[in-house]
Amino acid sequence: MAELSTKPYLIRALYEWCTDSGYTPQLLVSVDAHTRVPMGFVKDGQIVLNISAGATRNLMLDNDWIQFSARFGGVSHEISIPVERVAAIFARENGQGLHFEPVDTAPPPDSTPPESTGDAPVPPKGRPSLKVVK
Repeated sequence: MAELSTKPYLIRALYEWCTDSGYTPQLLVSVDAHTRVPMGFVKDGQIVLNISAGATRNLMLDNDWIQFSARFGGVSHEISIPVERVAAIFARENGQGLHFEPVDTAPPPDSTPPESTGDAPVPPKGRPSLKVVK
């Protein structure tokens, strides 16, 4: 049996801690060709996403993918993020959370996002960095 990554479990644990504490859980994502996010909101190959219950619909934190619907500029978008592209999860209010080492591998062949938008995102440049968002 293949060894399971601890990353998705840590993401789920910190998400629960944020919500139980009344904080806003946020993800820092290193965008690549497999990441489906609104590209107009990507800066320096990264995007910060509010994944609170009030900001998302149908949030699924699986072992391989994080998926949900969210509104950006009043327009609904379907978001699909490979767990390996999550650079950090943290509370917006105090910055507490975890930063993960970047992984530059493609997802396993049997693990694909539900749909493709056809737009090829720009791959990130350099190492991701964690920023405090207030």
